[in-house]
Amino acid sequence: MVIDADLVARLRAAGCVFAEDEAALLAAAATGAARDDLVRRRIAGEPLEHLLGWVAFDGLRVRVAPGVFVPRRRSEGLVHAAVAELHPGAVVVDLCCGCGALGLAIARRVPVELHAADVDPAATVCAATNLAGTATVHTGDLFDALPPSLRGRVDVLVANTPYVPAAAVADMPPEARDHEPRSALDGGDDGLDPARRVAAGASAWLAPGGTLLIETSRAQAPVLEEAFARHGLEPSTGTDDERDATWVAGRASR
Repeated sequence: MVIDADLVARLRAAGCVFAEDEAALLAAAATGAARDDLVRRRIAGEPLEHLLGWVAFDGLRVRVAPGVFVPRRRSEGLVHAAVAELHPGAVVVDLCCGCGALGLAIARRVPVELHAADVDPAATVCAATNLAGTATVHTGDLFDALPPSLRGRVDVLVANTPYVPAAAVADMPPEARDHEPRSALDGGDDGLDPARRVAAGASAWLAPGGTLLIETSRAQAPVLEEAFARHGLEPSTGTDDERDATWVAGRASR
């Protein structure tokens, strides 16, 4: 495909770092007036993934709808950390699942009993499409969404909780700040309020020796480790430099 140099220039001028790649994807997605509309909306700041209708994640094309959080590549680190803890038939919960990308990537690597949950109904509608035949999807606030039958049975609980400090949301790129749900970005004063809530409730849901994994930043990890320890989880921090990923793991007692 010949890439339109003018389109590349317009995207680059709008601040698109990977302008050539985006131009090729937009050109492949539509032609004529429809393509012109996609380009106009991208230049105005809409996320590329919302315009295309999918996001590339861990080797998959995952459907993502407008208004739903777009999973970042760094979250692939959380997927691989989870897979390292799993055996076939294990029970996995993807909490704050968004479009379901993490759970989908885990389940394609290990056959598991998968449950996914999010507070945002738009996200769980999207996740249900992506996870059809693979998982049971629940809507609700953190553990309130889960069926009581899962209590004490979860082998791995992954949670990509919001972890941007509230005051920093305004400084995020417009494509995130203006087009993704605030509930998927804003983690409270220091960014760790949702993660603390998950840490506080996890022990009741984890199986003996089960593991909680929460994505965070390097600066936040020591504080989150302390929260894990306060709630009876043995904490450790993992990193994936290639993906610029950091997570805190907490193991329940056996």
